[in-house]
Amino acid sequence: MMSEGIVTVSYIIATILFILALGGLSNQETARRGNWYGIIGMGIALVATIVGVVERHYEILLVALVLGGAIGVLLARRVQMTQMPELVAILHSLVGLAAVAVGFASFMDPDKHYIGVELTIHNIEIYLGILIGAVTFSGSVIAFGKLSGRIGGKPLTLPARHWLNLGLLLAAIWFGREFVLQAAAGGGMEPLVIMTVIALLFGMHMVLAIGGADMPVVVSMLNSYSGWAASATGFMLGNDLLIVTGALVGSSGAILSYIMCRAMNRKFFSVIAGGFGTGGGTSVSADGEEQGEIVAIDAQETAALLADAKEVMIIPGYGMAVAQAQHTVFEITKALRAKKINVRFGIHPVAGRMPGHMNVLLAEARVPYDIVFEMDEINEDFPDVDVSVVIGANDIVNPSALTDPNSPIAGMPVLECWKGRTSIVLKRSMATGYAGVQNPLFFKENTRMLFGDAKETLDEVLKAL
Repeated sequence: MMSEGIVTVSYIIATILFILALGGLSNQETARRGNWYGIIGMGIALVATIVGVVERHYEILLVALVLGGAIGVLLARRVQMTQMPELVAILHSLVGLAAVAVGFASFMDPDKHYIGVELTIHNIEIYLGILIGAVTFSGSVIAFGKLSGRIGGKPLTLPARHWLNLGLLLAAIWFGREFVLQAAAGGGMEPLVIMTVIALLFGMHMVLAIGGADMPVVVSMLNSYSGWAASATGFMLGNDLLIVTGALVGSSGAILSYIMCRAMNRKFFSVIAGGFGTGGGTSVSADGEEQGEIVAIDAQETAALLADAKEVMIIPGYGMAVAQAQHTVFEITKALRAKKINVRFGIHPVAGRMPGHMNVLLAEARVPYDIVFEMDEINEDFPDVDVSVVIGANDIVNPSALTDPNSPIAGMPVLECWKGRTSIVLKRSMATGYAGVQNPLFFKENTRMLFGDAKETLDEVLKAL
């Protein structure tokens, strides 16, 4: 057994490494190093806990470690970059499920020795841990379904849904009071189980009511929830590292959610209230008038426009991820830069289906960091851009966000590519984006539509270049 002092020092070192990991992950150039800090910190934490905290049942622990590690390695090897959003969501659900399991195990532990105020505090910790964990679990499962396409992106807007959420919250509080009172007398299982069911329903309804365009915010929000669930688990187990680590994840996830909401000009509570992105899939404007005709273009014409340009802006979206076109995009970028053409990438904060999704894909394709810019850095440059190439993006380049106050995405800052000389939009069809909102950009005079699979089409463009 490792001494208590060594365990404490190990936990402090792990905490410092986790903080360094968060700092590293905040920048593309240091993200790989940040990942390694996190891996080493978690390794130290696991060894210190196994050797210094666990006292018995090592055989069960070994089976769990082997099983969990094997699943993790298998997922890491098989998952595509396009599947990262749903993978993140389902991993959040496992954290929530673990908090629920630990909560019930702590409540039913025959060896616990709490009395008086300590017992009350411990029971409150159990109740909150299970509540947060259950909401995180069910909400993350629904998010996984939406992100993977198993559940539609359109929000479920039940009548009086806000009153339903309020009722579920009040019921959870009332059953919490009942649980604490009954647990002090040796009972409490019935209100605890009822609350767990309520929390599961609340998590499901909360995420079902959120539209497709808000899913990046939902992912970061669930990340925050999973952190608080882990922190609550730490309180139940009396583990300082879990408390601190959970608080780090919870607070950083909350800050990220705030940043994402600010980038979308949205209020956090309006996202939670849901109902965003309820537009249909027609090719007419909000008032029912036809928006105009589209002008199609082929790969050879696209290559000619790019070759004649001096300034090119590439705007990636989820369609690029689905087509796995990021590597071809990089090859086109190299070809254009070899011709002394200035190529830059414009990244919207909510491009893709999780925070930083496009940055991850471009980093995987080894696109240089110094030509990748956030929306706020390059939006004023579009009047000087000769060709903007929009690859599988819709909502993040939608002018109606700025011009139509009745649009479901009204007020959301977007990349204003239509201000440039020409916009080339790559899409499979004229279907609406993930928010379910039609895009007037497609019908503008200086827009050209390049239809087809993004990778196959861009391969042809690259060959023509």
